[in-house]
Amino acid sequence: MRTPFRHTAVLACALWAGLGALPAAAQELTISAAASLGNAMRDIGTAYQATRPGVKLNFNFAASGALLAQLQQGAPVDVFASADLDTMDRAQAAKLTHPETRVNFAANELVLVSPLARPPAARTLADLAGTGVGRIAVGTPASVPAGRYAQAALEAQGLWSAVSPKLVFADNVRQALNYVSRAEVDAGLVYRTDALIDKAQVRIDAVVPTVQPVLYPIAVVAASTNAAAAAEFVRFAAGPPGQAVLARHGFRAP
Repeated sequence: MRTPFRHTAVLACALWAGLGALPAAAQELTISAAASLGNAMRDIGTAYQATRPGVKLNFNFAASGALLAQLQQGAPVDVFASADLDTMDRAQAAKLTHPETRVNFAANELVLVSPLARPPAARTLADLAGTGVGRIAVGTPASVPAGRYAQAALEAQGLWSAVSPKLVFADNVRQALNYVSRAEVDAGLVYRTDALIDKAQVRIDAVVPTVQPVLYPIAVVAASTNAAAAAEFVRFAAGPPGQAVLARHGFRAP
């Protein structure tokens, strides 16, 4: 059962207090976040820096699995935000994050999209198995959460075997969106927030029911040398200022 966001935020604030207050000296933070968070996270960073001018933020966006691999290899990161619970679970199990700082701070939806320049080839997942659909863009399931959500949704409807030969795998969800935008595929499975970025080129044809809810957790990285500042950023992103920015970009509260 998911903890209501307000209760989670209150609990997280109490836990973060143990990391100390934000130092007055200038701080530099590296934020590794899922590719689908790119635009929203940059805007959260702008809002954060407006109230904390002494903090410099560096952003690193990629597929959640790729970001986890970077953490495992010792990349200097202060905050990690993934596009699914599984990737954060693996980071936590490997003791790469401070679990007491972890909070779900955004939610999304998986959608079926097609190039706006041509009539839609599919209106439902079942349509993807038909002869009218050739190539379908999805994230690589092994490293891209959107790809795992897509595979699970197709498997739940017994469509994976029929559809998998048509799949064009992308390194991240934004790349999958680009394949659709350029009409290099007939359809794609991406997040709603990504589809909204390219409304001039991409049409949303249907919301895809996912086996698990699309949730984004964020946490302080255990190896961070600026843990207090990192915790402050996590609190900002999960709190009202960050939620307002996320809502403008089409994300929902978890």
